[in-house]
Amino acid sequence: MADLTLKIVDRDGKVLCREQASDQVSLVRIGEYQEGDRIVLETAEKNIHVFLQVDDAMGPAFCYVTGSVSFEVPFGEKRSGYSPKAFYGDRHYLYARTAREDEIYAYRNLALNVCDQHGDTNCYPHAVANVETRGEAVFAARNAIDGVCENRSHGEWPYESWGINMQDDAEITVFFGREIETDRIVLYTRADFPHDNWWKQVTLRFSDGSEMVCELEKSSRPHSISFERKVITSVQLCELIKSEDPSPFPALSQIEVYGKVVQR
Repeated sequence: MADLTLKIVDRDGKVLCREQASDQVSLVRIGEYQEGDRIVLETAEKNIHVFLQVDDAMGPAFCYVTGSVSFEVPFGEKRSGYSPKAFYGDRHYLYARTAREDEIYAYRNLALNVCDQHGDTNCYPHAVANVETRGEAVFAARNAIDGVCENRSHGEWPYESWGINMQDDAEITVFFGREIETDRIVLYTRADFPHDNWWKQVTLRFSDGSEMVCELEKSSRPHSISFERKVITSVQLCELIKSEDPSPFPALSQIEVYGKVVQR
């Protein structure tokens, strides 16, 4: 059993509401969020698998939690990467629960995390990139692992993506926080043609030191890449070679990494 605490804290550190329970805890917030509010998950144990829902409009994230998680409620421009229903209104339902073994070791998309954010999150999977177009939320690295695969336009949700600001050395890395085994990766490249360009070749670089060069095509369909099972802690998408199309704007809508958590 793991003791879980959910609380909402304002910009001054004042606890606005709080609930604690073993293995499963829920929290109802009555009242509108204010800028600077944070949703905090604290666990008595580190390195555990948890379902975490920071907003009922987003649904739960299946996370590997290595410490206290602090999620900043988005305001202003930062809201543009989320559903307009998320964090809106004066009633909010949050919950967290520890995962069962059959859930932890099931074959699934291990890159999915709807509540990923910038910084040291203690919450995996976690996406980090060396560039995000103009620093805008609609082009942040987190958008590539938020589960939204719509790729036929660009801009505000549900068309958010990872944008590379026309940078030739752009790269994005998904960290898993522990060892996983994977045998398939699916890429949804943004396909807002003719506004967008597309990558004809990309490289997948794995934490085990191996890498794969993959040929892609101009398509809105998912690119599925299968390979022999690898045990890794991270994967990087890099060496992105765009096509000869005149647009300077290739981008990534979603990356999915299918496999299982390594059982020790």
